[in-house]
Amino acid sequence: MNSPAAPAQRLYPWQDRKGIFSPLKAIVFAGVFLPGLWLIARAAMGTLGPRQMIEINHQAGLWAIRFLLLTLAVTPLRHVWRWPELVFVRRTLGNAAFAYVLIHLVAYAGDLGWDIPKVISELFARVYLTIGLMVLILLVPLAATSTNGMMKRLGGINWRRLHRLVYPIIGLAALHFFLQSKLGVTEPIVVAAVAVWLLSWRLLAAWLGEARIATLPATLGLGIAITIATAFGEALYYYSKIGVAFGRVLPTNFNPAAGIRPAWIIGGIVVAVVAVAVLRRLLAERAPKRTARQRRAVAAGADGQTKPQETTA
Repeated sequence: MNSPAAPAQRLYPWQDRKGIFSPLKAIVFAGVFLPGLWLIARAAMGTLGPRQMIEINHQAGLWAIRFLLLTLAVTPLRHVWRWPELVFVRRTLGNAAFAYVLIHLVAYAGDLGWDIPKVISELFARVYLTIGLMVLILLVPLAATSTNGMMKRLGGINWRRLHRLVYPIIGLAALHFFLQSKLGVTEPIVVAAVAVWLLSWRLLAAWLGEARIATLPATLGLGIAITIATAFGEALYYYSKIGVAFGRVLPTNFNPAAGIRPAWIIGGIVVAVVAVAVLRRLLAERAPKRTARQRRAVAAGADGQTKPQETTA
């Protein structure tokens, strides 16, 4: 007579698959709560301003798109940085993005005095709000299927197909963020540039292979191309929006007195990504070499848990 199977060990968000404490997972898990906790602290101190709900709405939306970008960045970074364990934090980042999108919507309803008919009317009357609602709707099935159990029920192929929704989601989220920005457009342009960068990396990886596109020259080349495109994109925006001559905006990228330009921020991100990649390669050369068996175990652990996952998984 066969003995009953032992129940599966319950794992917490700060543990790896073996139930061992993971500093990386713990830091990311704690980190996704910090923006929300800071909003709560500001509310307690009365520093959210006269329209508290709209400030919560703006901050939650800002962090939602940041976490979406970080979620999509996991795969490129794990290859460029040669850090396969990064895949274990993708689920936390994706679920955080979904949670902050929900807070974003709830706070908007609160700013309208919880007048649900008016909220619904506004959501469909304004294009940028409709786009934001589409982002939330598309995120729901990804969040609902983010568990290992749902992955098994759907099967790997169907699960991967469903989670490819992350690509239109990030595009719609960047468009929503851009359209709703009424004052400065620096951050919306940066968000759009990062989204284009990450989606371009995925397209090139599918065409050339992840190993070839994750090399330092390829990473630097793509980053420089996106930085230049960002400068031209900013100039094109001001020309089309308020008629500022293209030739007046573009040179500001070479004038420190004009302030920090979006292209500078993208360039800084490129430098940071390449610097971390170089540092990790140098440290790897000095570290004791792993045996082939250890390398296979790490790769199998990362790919076996979340290789198909692209968003909330």
